[in-house]
Amino acid sequence: MEKLVGPSQPKDYVTAENYFLYKQDIRRLAAMGVKYYSFSIPWARILPFALPGTPVNQQGIDHYDDLINEVLNAGMEPIVTLIHFDSPWVFVSSDNFAATPDFGVKNGGYQNETFVDAFVNYARIVLAHYADRVPIWVTFNEPWLYSFNFAGADNVVHAHAEVYHFYKDILKGSGKMGIKFNDNFGVPRDPKNASDVEAAKRFQEIYLGLYGNPIFLGRQYPDSVLNTLPGAKPLSDKELQYIGNTSDFFGIDPYTATVVSPPPEGIDACASNQSAPFWPVCAMEETRNVYGWNIGYRSQSYVYITPTYLREYLNYLWNTFRQPVLVGEFGFPVFNEAEKGLPDQLFDTPRSTYYLAFMSEILKSIHEDGVHVLGALAWSWVDNWEFGDAASHFGMQVLNETTQQRFFKKSFFDMVDFVSARLPSS
Repeated sequence: MEKLVGPSQPKDYVTAENYFLYKQDIRRLAAMGVKYYSFSIPWARILPFALPGTPVNQQGIDHYDDLINEVLNAGMEPIVTLIHFDSPWVFVSSDNFAATPDFGVKNGGYQNETFVDAFVNYARIVLAHYADRVPIWVTFNEPWLYSFNFAGADNVVHAHAEVYHFYKDILKGSGKMGIKFNDNFGVPRDPKNASDVEAAKRFQEIYLGLYGNPIFLGRQYPDSVLNTLPGAKPLSDKELQYIGNTSDFFGIDPYTATVVSPPPEGIDACASNQSAPFWPVCAMEETRNVYGWNIGYRSQSYVYITPTYLREYLNYLWNTFRQPVLVGEFGFPVFNEAEKGLPDQLFDTPRSTYYLAFMSEILKSIHEDGVHVLGALAWSWVDNWEFGDAASHFGMQVLNETTQQRFFKKSFFDMVDFVSARLPSS
């Protein structure tokens, strides 16, 4: 049977049904020894009409109140993300959602002139209800992908800072609050080639410096951002003072590495031409190194097993942004796993290889390099709907989409054994 793609693809969004089955899911994870439960709270479930002054959905408040209590009662700690790609439609539809973004992949409505006040209002409601029981908060998940343009990114920076100050200054929150970024860590194609090194530097500035400079360092947007993105403007000294040092950790989702080199026409020519194929990052991303080898063992999607580069990357983040690093997501969709029978899905050796190699490099960065890693959260606890279909399995549990049964994979046991064997003895 031919696989349907694009507009004709079936929109069957029945997946893990965690909204209804969260209690059994939490208990299954706790039974395996998992200590943290990371989830997001959809804005529209708390404020169906999104905007300040509109009614709060008490059923939504009660649901997440019960979920948080269930996590705590199971002996785990909750980690809450305030927005994970699920902006209320009002911000997206009013900003020509079909327009092509300057960067990222989707329009999250962040550039809407009403977004900042509305997001801060939503965040205040959530924090007022749950801050006493949630020790770790993430304001935005991977904002680069949905910021759309410079105005959107600028709004993210301001909104994050306002929420942080509300949590710390008004609520006197004692937990940690931060922001989490996507970035397939860019490594120079040839580390001995100055042009490749410069391309990798720009790659990190566009992906991370755009948000990281002001939020973590109180520094201006990178010149590469100000000189490339349409409408970009510098922050004032007053803004930088308010925004600076408003994150207790640097959240990153380092699924894999990517090989970086300058575009054929050069960085400057690319940066000045919005029609250039690699604009605005103006760095080529490849999966083969200078010797023609794949950068690592390949998965179903874009992820390659690249543990050596992860250690270097954690060093870079710690020494550049000067806050503890939270590995917020990392995971591996085994090639063609969705087409395999249950026994073959359960024995997922490539996923175990990925996780154990990455975890080993994280430990080396901590104990040999002195990097402060706050923690690491695997993606994901179960197979789910990824990239518009169910073909890419990232889960450490198999999901039977008909019966809703979950089955632990080998990788889950391997991760539990790896962690438990390295915990300090009581």
